[in-house]
Order: sequence, then C-alpha cells, then structure tokens
Amino acid sequence: MIKLIEVSREYPRTGYALRDISLHIRKGEFVFLTGHSGAGKSTILRLIQMAEKPTRGEVRVSGVSSNKLRRGDLPKLRRKMGVVFQDFRLLSDRTAEENVGFALEVTGAKRVTIRPRVARLLAQVGLAARGQALPEELSGGERQRVAIARALANDPLILLADEPTGNLDEWAGKGIFDLFREINGSGMTVVMATHDLDLVRKHPSYRVIELSAGSVVYDSADRATEELV
Repeated sequence: MIKLIEVSREYPRTGYALRDISLHIRKGEFVFLTGHSGAGKSTILRLIQMAEKPTRGEVRVSGVSSNKLRRGDLPKLRRKMGVVFQDFRLLSDRTAEENVGFALEVTGAKRVTIRPRVARLLAQVGLAARGQALPEELSGGERQRVAIARALANDPLILLADEPTGNLDEWAGKGIFDLFREINGSGMTVVMATHDLDLVRKHPSYRVIELSAGSVVYDSADRATEELV
C-alpha cells in the first residue's frame, strides 16, 4: 500500500528533515506517527501525498512511484487519499454541506449525486443536523468532523491525519479518534501523526512509528516480529 525505500528529504535552508527511512504500511493498518515537533512526521505525510518528492530514495503509494510519477498520475492518486489537518482548513463562507460537496465538485462528480452523498457523509460523522451551519457556528470538534467528511468524499483507500486532535479539548479529541477507529474498522488504511503520547498508550494494539531528528527510532511492528522469532 505505502512504501518508503531509503528515503531522505533535504531542504536547502534547513537541512535534512528525513534521513534514510524505510517503511512498509500495509492495507488496512492503523499507524501512529509520533515524535517531537520537527521530528519529520508532517514531512512523511507530504511525501505519501506526493506533494513533495524525496531528495533520495523512493516513495510508492498504491502502485505509483515517486521516481516515475507522470503528469496524469497525481490527480488519480490524490483521489485515493483523504487528508485531515489540525487547523481544519474549511472554507469559511460555505456551509458544512457546501464544504463537503466542494470536494466532490472539483473531481467532477455529477450534481445529482452530490447532495445525497454529502448527506450520507455528514450522517456518518454525526452531523446530519448541522449541514447548513457555517464553520464559525460549529465547535472545534464539529469542524473537524466536517473536515473528515470532506476527506472521505471520494471513497479514499488511505486517510492521512496530521495532528487531527491537536486543537481540541479532551472530550472532542476522543470523539474524533473514535471516528478514525470506525473508519479504519471498515478497512481503510489510517496514518495519524500525533504528539499525544497518552492517546498512543491507550491504544497499544495499533502500530507506532516514532521519529526523532528525521530518523525512525522505534517501530512496534519490528518489535512484534522479533517476539515471533
């Protein structure tokens, strides 16, 4: 599903964000990316999206290689991925329904299919009654639920989340995480960057990849393999 093969990412002004990282994330996995700010979590997510290319090495996502990326590959690949951000990134002048519907409009969905699809997505995230609300009329947790519905609009295979509970209180954050668990339970691959170690400790069954200074310093999948040997 997702492979990083000896990947490094260097920036001209700030140096290396990642150094020689190799990872394999399988279909249907739930993976926590952890580490301090600047450890490289967001860089990995951008590479998976192929919003950036590695300086060295190769990223493969759903059969697409960063080293052989063609002009027509990226839009198709992006439709296979949903992305959720810490700061929601909703359009402030559009309702919850319109924010979710916009994700379908830009991919050319037929108008007749958009409204019922949006209604199902908002119901899925628990906001069936809030479709006409503007972002400023929603709580932080509700805004993040709209953002998740938008990320799911095109039935992605992979859901990427960059600190999705970082701006939420404990109760709202728990609700959002429970929603991610439900989504993963349906078979979708979920990769979640977080610095919330309490959240990670409460869910030991999920894979944990810890980064420090651009390198992987711990991968619970490696530990599980060692225990089986």
